[in-house]
Amino acid sequence: MIVAGCSNAPAGTGSSNSTAATHEKAMKFAECMRDNGVSEFPDPDASGELTIDGIANGSSVDPNTAAFKQAISACKDLEPPGFMGHQRSPEQQKVALKFAQCIRDNGVKDFPDPTSDGPLIDTNRIPSMAGKDPRSDPGLNAAMQKCRGYATAAGVTGGR
Repeated sequence: MIVAGCSNAPAGTGSSNSTAATHEKAMKFAECMRDNGVSEFPDPDASGELTIDGIANGSSVDPNTAAFKQAISACKDLEPPGFMGHQRSPEQQKVALKFAQCIRDNGVKDFPDPTSDGPLIDTNRIPSMAGKDPRSDPGLNAAMQKCRGYATAAGVTGGR
């Protein structure tokens, strides 16, 4: 069987190459983090996306530990673009605050307002999440589903 494809895109646009390069860099960063004492540090997803939001809220890794901070310092040169997040614009921060209020209105009463340069969801700052795996908390997951439109408008991409 012969399959032919047509596209208006120029040959060699590089999108798959850039995804592979992004993934390779993120893999090296993840390996470095594990080699420097954060043994539970996860691999990036297939696109190479790796963010502090995803790590803090999608794994058992605590970014507030001394080991994590030391590893981040040691692996800084390998850190993927956007890993530590970005400064939200004033418009995005307004929506981020609406997201936090929505989460509180939907059952997570102690959900904190995010800072403009921090993760949108920092489960380490939610007292009711202390010692719990946030991925398995039905109340937080339900609230996040109801409020996800705000998360996108606040500049969050990928992740949960």
